[in-house]
Amino acid sequence: MTRRVVAAGARCAAAVLMAAAAAATVSCSAGASPAVGASLSGHRAASPAVFQGPDGMEARWVIQENERPGTTAWEIHGSSGGIDGFANQVYATQGENVTLYVSTTGQWWQADAFRMGYYQGKGGRLVWQSAHVTGKNQPACPVTADINMVSCDNWTPSLTFRLTSAFVQGDYLVKLVGPANRQAYVPLTIWDPASTATYVVKNDVFTWQAWNTWGGYDFYTGQGSCPADVYPLCSRSRVVSFDRPYAENGSGFLSLEYPLVRWAEQHGLDVTYSTDLTIQEHPDSLAHHRVLLSLGHDECWSLGERQAAVAAHGNGMNIVFFAASPMLRHVRTQASPLGADRELVDYRDSTADPLNGNGNPLQVTGNEWASAPANWPEYSFVGDTYDGFLEPGQTYGLTVADASSWVFAHTGLHNGSVIPGVLATDVDSFDLGAGQPSNDQILGHTVIPAQLGQSSTPPLESDMTYYTDPDGGAGVIDTGTNHWINAMGTNQQASSILDQITGNIMRVFGQGPAGLTHPSQANWQEVTGQ
Repeated sequence: MTRRVVAAGARCAAAVLMAAAAAATVSCSAGASPAVGASLSGHRAASPAVFQGPDGMEARWVIQENERPGTTAWEIHGSSGGIDGFANQVYATQGENVTLYVSTTGQWWQADAFRMGYYQGKGGRLVWQSAHVTGKNQPACPVTADINMVSCDNWTPSLTFRLTSAFVQGDYLVKLVGPANRQAYVPLTIWDPASTATYVVKNDVFTWQAWNTWGGYDFYTGQGSCPADVYPLCSRSRVVSFDRPYAENGSGFLSLEYPLVRWAEQHGLDVTYSTDLTIQEHPDSLAHHRVLLSLGHDECWSLGERQAAVAAHGNGMNIVFFAASPMLRHVRTQASPLGADRELVDYRDSTADPLNGNGNPLQVTGNEWASAPANWPEYSFVGDTYDGFLEPGQTYGLTVADASSWVFAHTGLHNGSVIPGVLATDVDSFDLGAGQPSNDQILGHTVIPAQLGQSSTPPLESDMTYYTDPDGGAGVIDTGTNHWINAMGTNQQASSILDQITGNIMRVFGQGPAGLTHPSQANWQEVTGQ
């Protein structure tokens, strides 16, 4: 697909949205064109290993990988339950062994490893399949008193497999399958430590685990009675474990991250794959890339991960926060009986954290990074501040505030245009008093009706922001909504515009420090009146 067709489609979609607001009628026809991800023979197949494409830097290996036979067999439909599992590693590299811990009520089970991408629209490719394994119903997973941690480190290993060269770097779902429609996922990131790819896709595994209610507890929910008017919930976990399955199949990956992964591979982008934990354990790895892509609901950050991102940004790495409340919550890792960094700590109360007064204050988990004793708010780095949330099931449109920005090129949008259904769950807003960059450029500014959500400082607002570092030139974009990636995959009204905007961001950010060519233009005074 040529850029001309994509741009025309986005302009048409924008025209339809504006016409709908004016009760007008617009007819659009782009003519027949091959779909992105169709055969890429010709100049792209003969191109260099990495080259500039219409939506960013492309890699020949990604293009060729996604031309391989795909399948929809990775999907889970109407699982009957009866099978659960987890892996002994969050991320791994070729040549390593991965051990699965599986509990099932069935007589047998098998594991199918799918690499997730585009694959001619089928979304995944089967890379490896185990033989049948005799089923075992593992013991109940105990809850550790006081910290309310559910851990299945009392399970015995079920299967170990080696990551051969067939396991190309990427995001994987290991699908556990058993008789009578027993199905479940175990997510796994395959990391290539030698990669120098333009874009780093960061799987937000800390946040996946923070919201993992398997066994009845996570950082936000718990069992038993608590005062109804006190937040956070008294029965919540203070420590959560990776040594347990995920309550929701695919954790937060399928809804909050996969649509962007699929989009990036559909467009052949020069991507590599990482996780929060990868960056914490290998902080220098970010120095080899130009853009960090923070996906989904990336609210939980450890000190090592944050220090690595700040250092990389200072050296010219652009960052896109595709969701609201990034870097809001303060976590740290510790070992479990199954290995290093297998438990995630967040007391959300520095006075209750055993490390308080006994170690590095930047490791003590207060309610937020801004809380004492860390006292390191994320606002000046993210460029936006957590404002509140829309109630479950509620969505609202994103209002364009600066249509002249390069971010909105080829969309046909103007100031005041509304991209429907993009705002949902958490939202961020600009607040100069919170210490955000003085050269922040407000790209989108939306005041959300009070009945749709809650804010600690009404009114509830969402701001899409962009700023550039005056020293190193690196750019940072915060979309101001948790729903951007999900809407790319589910919102037919807005998806073509979001595709265009996302492509604009990838193209500019992929060329190096964005401030060298597209410095931010402060407009917060005109837009917000602050």
